[in-house]
Amino acid sequence: MIDAARLHGLMAGFLAHGATPDGGMHRLALSPEDGAARDHLVGWMRAQGLRLSVDALGNMVGLLDWAGPDAPVVMSGSHLDSQPHAGRYDGAYGVLAACEALLAVREAAGASGIAPRCNLAIVNWTSEEGARFQPSLLGSSVFAGLLDADDALARVDGDGVSVATALAGIGYAGRQHCPRPDAYVELHVECGPELERAGARFGVVTRHWGAVKYRLAFLGRQAHTGPTPMAERQDALLAAAQLIVAIGALPAAAAGVLHSSVGRLEVSPNSPNVVPGEAVLFIELRSPQPEVLDWAERAMLAAAAKAAAAARVRQEVRFIDRRAVGVFDAGLIALATGEAAALGVATRKLDTIAAHDAICMIPLCPAVVLNVPSVGGICHHPSEFTKPEDLELGAEILARILWRLCRDGLPAA
Repeated sequence: MIDAARLHGLMAGFLAHGATPDGGMHRLALSPEDGAARDHLVGWMRAQGLRLSVDALGNMVGLLDWAGPDAPVVMSGSHLDSQPHAGRYDGAYGVLAACEALLAVREAAGASGIAPRCNLAIVNWTSEEGARFQPSLLGSSVFAGLLDADDALARVDGDGVSVATALAGIGYAGRQHCPRPDAYVELHVECGPELERAGARFGVVTRHWGAVKYRLAFLGRQAHTGPTPMAERQDALLAAAQLIVAIGALPAAAAGVLHSSVGRLEVSPNSPNVVPGEAVLFIELRSPQPEVLDWAERAMLAAAAKAAAAARVRQEVRFIDRRAVGVFDAGLIALATGEAAALGVATRKLDTIAAHDAICMIPLCPAVVLNVPSVGGICHHPSEFTKPEDLELGAEILARILWRLCRDGLPAA
């Protein structure tokens, strides 16, 4: 159904926007590189006759409204923003595979003469990664009503630039209402090792882990690292170091069902001969079990209090983001499994520990995430790679799912 050469050509065209010399991608949300990629997508959508909508958060939806204004909308896509100096497949593959799948479905409908029963939409969500602006899933969270738009627009990056200012700077501060999906299918590289380890080429995500994310600051006092007596220092970084070690030790007490990290540390004034007066930690705890998340959060906070006391500093919680454990739609899981089987491909059922915009769609409509393997399980790194034949397979299964929904309509609730 899909045109493999067309898919790879489409993906190659987007690599120019933020490509790094080592084969990776640096396309932070609402950066000039992101703006250029968005412009490229707008050009493609208009060339294909799609109706473009851009909302207040810069979420972009291209609609093929070929079934009539009252027909259900089946949406597919992901995000074009990346982590710093990361990989070229995470997110962008889902958007571009959706583009190819739409073309394939439209061609199939034209060849068969069947009148479609659903409209198709392609979406690029704003700031999925959470690298520049927090929290992650920013645009889809606002779209789904999980986060207030004004709150999201006021979020700032490390340089104090707000989401609203950054959107205006690249020309994507929209004012439209994007179409609401009646079903949502997101194709993504796995960003993990399970498919490759199992020798599988295709997976469907049945459950997503929950997460608790903190931005926690230790506040001490700047001082000279030379003459200031050790007993009089209030070293914020010392407290941070102790907490990082404690957080890293938590998963050993909940083997297999807890992941923890401190992925970012901001130190002030960050000078070699100044005792740090402030250290801000970006903390993540992830688990499929709510009681484990609750325990880990309590343990983390107790460790923070202990570290603050030992270093004679204060602590301050500046931000908390919580995401509950959830499941994806059984009907779409069955449909994806059946379409893969029709191609002779077995489907592996997966959890996703990483967050995807599809999580925000669960309260709105049936939603599912499809995965193809990541070589070595590598993600958020320039060496991130998925074999061309697996990229093609994922796009083919996506196209067949969209074709079934357009041909037969959405299953009864």
